[in-house]
Amino acid sequence: MEDRIATVVKNAGSHFLLSEIPEWKPFPAVLRGKVRLQKSSATNPVAVGDKVRYTFPESDDTAIIKEILPRSNYVIRKSANLSRQAHVIAANLDQAVIVVSLFFPEIKLPFLDRILVTCEVYKIPVLIVLNKVDLYRDEAPDAVEDFVRIYEGAGYRVIRTSCRTGEGIDELRGACSGKLSLFSGESGVGKSSVIKAIDPSLDPKIGQISLAHLQGKHTTSLYEMYPIHSESGSCGYLIDSPGLRGFGLVDLEKEEIALYFPEMLRVGRDCRFTPCTHTHEPGCAVKAAVDSGEISAERYNSYLGMLEEDSKFRQ
Repeated sequence: MEDRIATVVKNAGSHFLLSEIPEWKPFPAVLRGKVRLQKSSATNPVAVGDKVRYTFPESDDTAIIKEILPRSNYVIRKSANLSRQAHVIAANLDQAVIVVSLFFPEIKLPFLDRILVTCEVYKIPVLIVLNKVDLYRDEAPDAVEDFVRIYEGAGYRVIRTSCRTGEGIDELRGACSGKLSLFSGESGVGKSSVIKAIDPSLDPKIGQISLAHLQGKHTTSLYEMYPIHSESGSCGYLIDSPGLRGFGLVDLEKEEIALYFPEMLRVGRDCRFTPCTHTHEPGCAVKAAVDSGEISAERYNSYLGMLEEDSKFRQ
């Protein structure tokens, strides 16, 4: 059989499911030999979202992945420990959707900012979903507006959502229409509920793709793609991911970090010195913008934390 092209829609360790998107008919596949990505230190050669070249051997219903095609982009997470290992989370994305909550669990802005910097490095647009807003408006309305001010001021789109009231769900569904979106968020922020609100037919905690052919084997999947349906039919795809912990910055020098804070990049062109670390130099436009409130102190402190914790987060 001649070679064909498909997309990886599920990673189950050494086994995969592929589909020739936009057609949604997943079928099993395995790697042939040692397929590796050039110039990559990642522990996984194949990621959900990858385009691959495959073929079917004679008398077998399991496809053989022969080649991973070049990626347009990807999100990679580096371990925060001394193992130096990196893992590709997903590839060929149109956007990353980061679901956060202000409280229960309490948001950690430096952690969110590391994810945002990583997406900037790999040129992946980001949409921030502030979930559970119905719980915050009465108790902490100023906290909601402060968060939106910080991140819209930095250049990111923020959608306020409530799975209980339905607020923002139509807007989010529209923002995902026609796109492949990576959904991520810390445990407890309501990511799975948001996904189910977008498309009630989905239940990411259970999974909708059958792996009956792998019964008896370890089939735990960290990342999985789902088609998103609306009343008008299919409207996009999403990749569900587990909560991200120990998010280390990959392939980024200390001097480059400020380039991936969009608000610092805009203002930093006016600094007196080039390069400028935006920490101690006279005539620093970024520090002046922080003092004036044009750049939020919270984001600037996240930047300083990345510089100070270089040895911890970028092994």
